Amino acid sequence: MHLLNQLFGAPVTALLLKLGIHPAHPAAPFDRTVTLELVAMVGLLLFFVLVRATLSVEKPGPAQHLAEMIHGFVSDQGESIIGHGHEPHIAFVTTILLFIVCCNCFGLLPHIDTPTANPVVPLGVALLTFIYYNYHGVRAQGPIGYLKHFMGPIWWIAPLLFPIEIISHLARIMSLTIRLYANMFASDLLTLVFFSMVPIGIPIVFLGLHFAVALIQAYVFMLLAMIYLSQAVSHDH
Repeated sequence: MHLLNQLFGAPVTALLLKLGIHPAHPAAPFDRTVTLELVAMVGLLLFFVLVRATLSVEKPGPAQHLAEMIHGFVSDQGESIIGHGHEPHIAFVTTILLFIVCCNCFGLLPHIDTPTANPVVPLGVALLTFIYYNYHGVRAQGPIGYLKHFMGPIWWIAPLLFPIEIISHLARIMSLTIRLYANMFASDLLTLVFFSMVPIGIPIVFLGLHFAVALIQAYVFMLLAMIYLSQAVSHDH
């Protein structure tokens, strides 16, 4: 964190100020949460590069086996939820899944907070998901066709249904954010409480629980992203 602020703090602060954004700490715009997000991002990029550089049909390495396992799992989920045409979206939902898993699991390390226990991180991923599925909905159905699926099948209730559907879709951002944030914050808090009460032995159980919650919440987020995407690109509305 200190290294990032020394190397990039000044130009990042200058850029934010030009955009009309005033960081709380201009001398140190990179806080711990942003630093952990960057670590997760760089780690995933290095993993993808490693897999790409070591691809082999005859002698696949451990990284390739892991990547193929993840890809197969996500593809199976995409095929069952999105159906035909799910292939172009696998890269997005896989990245979302892995990024959230990495951020969730940071809380297993001593003296490191879980980035997703900060509401800003889940909000950013939720906004990205919201923009992504709406963009592909418009792209698949056209602007008029996509708006029609907010109006329902009966024309005379469209004026009532349309604002309800718009509010419902906007509420998805809040739903995705709060679900991930609240569960990870509660898991962090529970682990911290038991470590402060009994520092040896029993807290290991709660670290295992935290790991399970981390995987489940990432999986649920990915599933919801797929469901919203399937509804957006479907022509059966």
